[in-house]
Parts: sequence; C-alpha cells; structure tokens
Amino acid sequence: QVQLVESGGGSVQAGGSLRLSCAAFGYTYITYCMGWFRQAPGKEREGVAAIDSVVGSTNYEESVKGRFTISKDNAKNTLYLQMNSLKPEDTAMYYCAAVPQVFGRRWCTLEANEYNYWGQGTQVTVSS
Repeated sequence: QVQLVESGGGSVQAGGSLRLSCAAFGYTYITYCMGWFRQAPGKEREGVAAIDSVVGSTNYEESVKGRFTISKDNAKNTLYLQMNSLKPEDTAMYYCAAVPQVFGRRWCTLEANEYNYWGQGTQVTVSS
C-alpha cells in the first residue's frame, strides 16, 4: 500500500516557477515508475512527466519539455517537479502517481491508466 502526499502547488503569474513535491510512504523493495499528471476542468487527465527507478530515464509531455524537470530523492522517498516559465495553459490539478516498474523495462509511461497509486492532487494556477 503506497501513499502519496503532494505539496507545493499555488498561484503564480505567467513566467514564474513552482516546485511540486510528492512524499511517498509504504514502498517495498520493488522499483516503481513515478510520474506527474494534470487535469484541468473539462479535460482528460494527461501525463506530464515520468521517471524510472532502474536507470533514471525521464519522459516528458511535449508541451513541457525544456520548462519542467522531474526528479526524485530516493533517500527521502520524494518525487519533485520543477516547473519554470509557467503558462496559463499549465493551470490544472497536478497529481503524483506510482506503479511497480516492469522487470527489464527502463522507461516509464505517461499513460495515466497504467498507474495505480495516486496522490490527492495539488492545485497549480497560472495567471496571465
């Protein structure tokens, strides 16, 4: 039973930055994919970024490449999302998610349906 607790959301003007954190509890020795997803009102949940636990490879949604950086601190069991150059279209509820990583696979999907552990979400609002 993995519990994920997010923090760091808030309101910021366009061009500003935020850093989201996701503290994970209840992990076993199994490696996990971890990712960030977002959902705006009336829109489908979309993958933002993911990171694997084997080689640390990352996967980003095209619109956030060069602006967002996903990372994790294994010692602290914490996942991060550094968001720079924020745009109004980044406004959404951001969720941290995790799923046991498939043996032998060195990448993690951005498909939300593949993840089975979810945080409660943290709101990010970017004003123009």
